[in-house]
Amino acid sequence: MLTNKDKQLISEMRKGNTRAFSDLVDSYKDMVFTLSVRMLGNREEAEEVSQDVFIKVFKSLQNFKGDSKLSTWVYRIAYNTCLDRIRKIKKKRIHTDLEHIDQIAYADLDTAFQKMLETERSELINQCLSKLSAEDAGVLTLFYLEEKNLQEMEKATSLPVNTLKVRLYRARKRLASIMEKSVNKEILQSNG
Repeated sequence: MLTNKDKQLISEMRKGNTRAFSDLVDSYKDMVFTLSVRMLGNREEAEEVSQDVFIKVFKSLQNFKGDSKLSTWVYRIAYNTCLDRIRKIKKKRIHTDLEHIDQIAYADLDTAFQKMLETERSELINQCLSKLSAEDAGVLTLFYLEEKNLQEMEKATSLPVNTLKVRLYRARKRLASIMEKSVNKEILQSNG
């Protein structure tokens, strides 16, 4: 499972080589930050969580058995750390903007997607992703943006492939619905 480069890196880090740990952070910081932003929907939170992830990686290094790729192991820690953070902040967060969007009438999904293609696509997708639950945003990010296959996702999330298929299906439906509502809101505002 582990590449020779990964084995060497782990061996050096276990010996206390800070340069090796710095190399690991450099290799995975963008991946961890991207996942954190997608799941948390907040850059400051994502930065804090990213730091926590690498502290956990450092502390857990002795227990890493090498039964998955190093990237998958780091991803799993990042995914779980994000979920932990969300559980803490969920109590404070109320999705009032979702309730507001719910009051806007539905339009044809095709029209919504067409309109979305004409608008700043990535910004709108990010806004819509931020309205999903962390789990939904996480699986969509892993599958579409990180292009992980179901087997890799299974290792990263510790969820069975069949559960992931159901999650992906439901997450896609929720995302489509949120995108549709967001686009309708934009259409209504631009026509107002």
